[in-house]
Amino acid sequence: MSTARRTPRLILTTTVVAAVLAGCTAGPSVRPAVIDNDGKPDPGGQTTAQQVPLPPLAEPRSPSIKWEDCDEATRQRLGQPSVPDTLKFSCARVPTTLDAPDLPGRGLSRLSVVKTGGGPIPLVVVNDVDGEPGSLYAARLAATLPPEFLQKFSLIGVDRRGTGASAPVQCIPAEIRTDLLGGDPTAADLEGVVDAARKAGQQCAIELDDSQVAMDSWRAAGDLEELREQLGMDKLHALGRGDGSKVLAEYAVRFPAQVGRVMLDGLPDPAPDAAAVQEQVAASAQATLDAFGADCIARGCPIGDARSAVSAVADRLRSASATTTDGAEITPGIALYAIYSGLAQRSRWVELAEALKTAQTGDVTPLAAFAEPVLKDSRARPSRLDGTLATKCNDSATRLSAEELTRVTTTLRDKYPQFGVFAAQQLAWCSPWPVRREPLPPAGAPGAPPMLVAGTATDPVTPEQGTGRAADQMPSAVTITWQGAGHGALSLSPCVADATRAFLIDGKVPVDGTLCPA
Repeated sequence: MSTARRTPRLILTTTVVAAVLAGCTAGPSVRPAVIDNDGKPDPGGQTTAQQVPLPPLAEPRSPSIKWEDCDEATRQRLGQPSVPDTLKFSCARVPTTLDAPDLPGRGLSRLSVVKTGGGPIPLVVVNDVDGEPGSLYAARLAATLPPEFLQKFSLIGVDRRGTGASAPVQCIPAEIRTDLLGGDPTAADLEGVVDAARKAGQQCAIELDDSQVAMDSWRAAGDLEELREQLGMDKLHALGRGDGSKVLAEYAVRFPAQVGRVMLDGLPDPAPDAAAVQEQVAASAQATLDAFGADCIARGCPIGDARSAVSAVADRLRSASATTTDGAEITPGIALYAIYSGLAQRSRWVELAEALKTAQTGDVTPLAAFAEPVLKDSRARPSRLDGTLATKCNDSATRLSAEELTRVTTTLRDKYPQFGVFAAQQLAWCSPWPVRREPLPPAGAPGAPPMLVAGTATDPVTPEQGTGRAADQMPSAVTITWQGAGHGALSLSPCVADATRAFLIDGKVPVDGTLCPA
């Protein structure tokens, strides 16, 4: 690792006013100690660097997208809880290039997008690949944002390639999905998961053929460029969450001149050591469990100590199998996935506490509901696991040997009793998957305007340390940190929402390192 000093990376232009927003404070950096120069830049030097100003907002010119009413269909996809009747939805199918390296020609794919809000400026929304499809996430996000957002913007939720309604990847047999999530928290090795990954990889290679390696964040960024052109926009204004932020960060590398006003709500850790990245996930999941427990106690928690409750559920499932009301078997590994999913969704913590309570008595159906989006697969609601595995394996160059995987599993299990094995099993998923051959340019996008990067102090999906590392690779990143717990700060922190509103609508860039209280 280089120890050379580097120039500070804050990009505040003389044409943009930096402001500390109400409810937020400028605080010291909370990034890892490996970052060499983490101090604030000398204000006197700001005018000496060549800087890109924040682009103005402009309405589309000659858009080619044909929108159709899909209000009822979108509400059916959303299920319960739905969103207010005041929000209306329109849908479109956007042709994009399926640029897989091994395809004999540049085939066509179709991107599914949903629009909501009445503002004249399109604001593209991209979610985690393993989360709710972007079209549905944007719909729920619209219901939480201040009214000014929907007066200025129309949110354009994007189902990333291979997910949701955008030609979803559906190549893993149902029983294999269960086995991929089967890592018992007390396991000494992951032989069962490795075997499931091998079978999943074989089946996906058959089903996807040459398009297998076309599902990745880099090509998803290319889809957004084609979407920008068809929206009639000179610049792409966008919101990304978690792994969706990675797509927008790569968009900035590929198309820096087309970057508009962009907010990234959590960024995955770009460190090349996948085992170290997963250790941070395990540590953050453990910390989120503790935050959930403290919150639960403050509300008169029905489960007592959260760690003990999680261990009790796993122990019960290990000694006696349990099934849901529709006959699905729930193993300790699936239970841990369900709990992890619930911890990431701060708005469902009350529901998670009740599910843990009933699971301790043998009724696992409420807890299993948190895992249903990955375990169940249908044409209308494709499993999120297939597209996740394809995208994350194509994005990663790490393939661990059996010995390395066992060593990592043992280390993480001992350090993080609840979530160590859960985090390690994701390293096994990509074992049989082909490794990317074509090189990518370095991260950073030095020609991009300021981009707002929000981190969450206790985030089980995109840990704050990893978000900090990602931000430090981006010369124009300006960071703000919510000192709370859960995945994503925008819909949970009024302070972050206000900072985002000021950035996207008013063009005000916050002070780098701004802290928002929990």
